Amino acid sequence: MDTDIRKAVPADLPFLTNLETTCFPKHIQSSVRSITYSLASPFQKVIIAEIKENGKNIPAGSATLYHHPKSFRIFSIAVLPEFQGKGIGKKLLNYSIDQARHYDAERLILEVASDDKKIISFYSNSGFKKAELLPDYYAPNEDGIRMVLNLRSNPEKQSISNIIIVRNPDEWNLEIEGVKVVSSKSYITEPEYQSLKNVRIFNLSNSYQYQKFGYYVSLLASARDHRVIPNATTMRDFTSISLVRSISGYMDETIQKSLKNIQDNKLSLNIYFGQSVNPKFRNLSHKLYYFFEAPLLRVDFSKTEKWSIQRVSPLSLKSVNPEDLDKVKEFAHIYFSRKRFNKPRFTNFKYDLAILVNPEEKNPPSCPEALQNFKKAAEKAGFYTEFITKEDFSQIPEFDALFIRETTDVNNHTYHFSRAAYAEGLVVIDDPWSILRCSNKIFLHERMRQNRIKTPATEILARTTYKKGKPLSLNFPMVLKQPDSAFSLGVTKVENPEQLDESLKKLFKISDLIIAQEFIPSDYDWRIGVLDNTPLYACKYYMAQNHWQIYNWSSTNAENWGKWETFAVHDVPENVIKTAVKAATLMGDGLYGVDLKVVNGEVYIIEVNDNPNIDAGIEDNILKEELYNRIMHSFLNRIEINRNIAQFVSVNE
Repeated sequence: MDTDIRKAVPADLPFLTNLETTCFPKHIQSSVRSITYSLASPFQKVIIAEIKENGKNIPAGSATLYHHPKSFRIFSIAVLPEFQGKGIGKKLLNYSIDQARHYDAERLILEVASDDKKIISFYSNSGFKKAELLPDYYAPNEDGIRMVLNLRSNPEKQSISNIIIVRNPDEWNLEIEGVKVVSSKSYITEPEYQSLKNVRIFNLSNSYQYQKFGYYVSLLASARDHRVIPNATTMRDFTSISLVRSISGYMDETIQKSLKNIQDNKLSLNIYFGQSVNPKFRNLSHKLYYFFEAPLLRVDFSKTEKWSIQRVSPLSLKSVNPEDLDKVKEFAHIYFSRKRFNKPRFTNFKYDLAILVNPEEKNPPSCPEALQNFKKAAEKAGFYTEFITKEDFSQIPEFDALFIRETTDVNNHTYHFSRAAYAEGLVVIDDPWSILRCSNKIFLHERMRQNRIKTPATEILARTTYKKGKPLSLNFPMVLKQPDSAFSLGVTKVENPEQLDESLKKLFKISDLIIAQEFIPSDYDWRIGVLDNTPLYACKYYMAQNHWQIYNWSSTNAENWGKWETFAVHDVPENVIKTAVKAATLMGDGLYGVDLKVVNGEVYIIEVNDNPNIDAGIEDNILKEELYNRIMHSFLNRIEINRNIAQFVSVNE
């Protein structure tokens, strides 16, 4: 049976919706909205398998692929019941594997039901291995299994050779480390290239037409498991009118802005290794290259009411304007000098940043608007940014940095994420030692005491030595704190000995040690945000209405917190800033929120939080987007410093 694989288009939505309802139980079916998003997403790819019957192409199955920084994930593969058993699922899987290899992914990942032996066997026969049990993955008591196909035998040590294919290498005097220029004839016929592994082929043959040398270069490269640009799929995409129109609409704003001063109604833009010889079209060229990944590319535009893409085609070397040849070589030098080849994205990002969030958290450290502000600032600083959740633990090695924007706890996955990321060499905020130090009030008290920073009068109570009714050195009212409490959670105010004994009875069931502190009443607490041992922002948090804390965790009201004011750092009393920075420095050099009270001119440290709130319209009220930019530049600087140190050490060893 003849089967073709093509990229899905919006017109396929009814088929894809029917496929979901036919092939999957209701509780795991993707919604129409979700499918629509997948069709439009630049980081997902939906493919359709069609069979030919009576001269017609009939959709029979589909697969949805997610493109992560260093891996591919198969979200789903489905085939209509009447077409099952005809090898269509296998063809969708093989296509997915080819796509992952094309984008230089280290692994291909998928999830299956743990009790579906047939589908587990299907993937096992293609080389997938069971990697992780996922309890209650699909529903309560419906476990999943994560399976992984490693696409490199040893990804840590393998390097990629880059081969440029041209008609006559003598005319291409390009000397770039790690790059070899060979003729199309040599690549096709010589045994040396037939046995190579882990090579990337840049096909600049004179023609890509069917059964010409350029066509066979890409065809044989795919057969040899070489990563070839352009590959057969890309060549086919060039001829897809619907795809060209879709991208034209998606990039409409960029196209209109880039071409608004063009007087003619037609324009042909040549793109060489993602760049244009005309600086005016640099941004447009970058974006187009990452949609149609070809070393040399021509895009034809026309204008009626507005500009649109009419045609996209790969360029052979002989089709390049002679006056552009020197620029082509210059752009090739720049391209191959990069440390790695990025996957198709809208911008040429230098590093990958993961932001850990919990969509179900009721009081997260950053609201959705703030999270988007972080993403914008990260992209501006050169990061490809992806929001991840606790389900994405296995993806940690794929990133260069991890930013935790979920309330941290040494006893849950946030600490495990931080530890794993640090062990993998990622830049991490919050780093694991900051989580440990800030979450433990006993450490904080001792650290402040040794460095002569004032805290409320404190007494540490032990379960084994505390005696009921025995008077403490503190006066009532007093505050009891679990050693691992944060953000006023796990904190109790007691007014008399009876309340003290009752509260301690409960708290000693949780911890052997409890912190007792004098209660210092105030209308507000200062919160000073500190990053890299430098003050970042300053707020006054007022106590919640009719409550003694900033947050009233026992309240059922939607707004269970007090009012707030944001100040420029230079408008905050100097002793408050100095004390906050000193306290934060004793915790580390990460991002901290230092809570302080000022009583009779004296500054007292209340808490140092490793995961401070940064919400849109509150903490960013003074610095606006600059607040987010500073945090992202801190990530960038830390990565650059780490990489430079690594280079220095390796050179001098």
